[in-house]
Amino acid sequence: MSKKGQLEVINLLDLIKEQKEYTNFIVSEINNHALRIAVIDGEFHWHKHEDCDELFYVLEGELFIDLEGETTVSLKPGEVFTVPANTMHRTRSNERTVNICFEKSTNDIKGS
Repeated sequence: MSKKGQLEVINLLDLIKEQKEYTNFIVSEINNHALRIAVIDGEFHWHKHEDCDELFYVLEGELFIDLEGETTVSLKPGEVFTVPANTMHRTRSNERTVNICFEKSTNDIKGS
């Protein structure tokens, strides 16, 4: 569901209310950035965005962001954290967790 400049109200929680498995998709784009929503229960692979910061905002559950160097950030509903460009990281959770993410619409993801 990727629309540019839509004149439409979107309820983020309605988009994923029945979602149990991992999903991550663009809800909307503004200028050259995207608003993504993700449902995660488990872990995503290690990766980095070479030219793009990535901001996470948790709506439901608890999101862990593991950063290179063995640092882990824990985010609960209402909390925000930004991973700087070119920082190796992965997201994970111990239960169904919903987060939104702001990043460039096009960015290079490099995994390990």
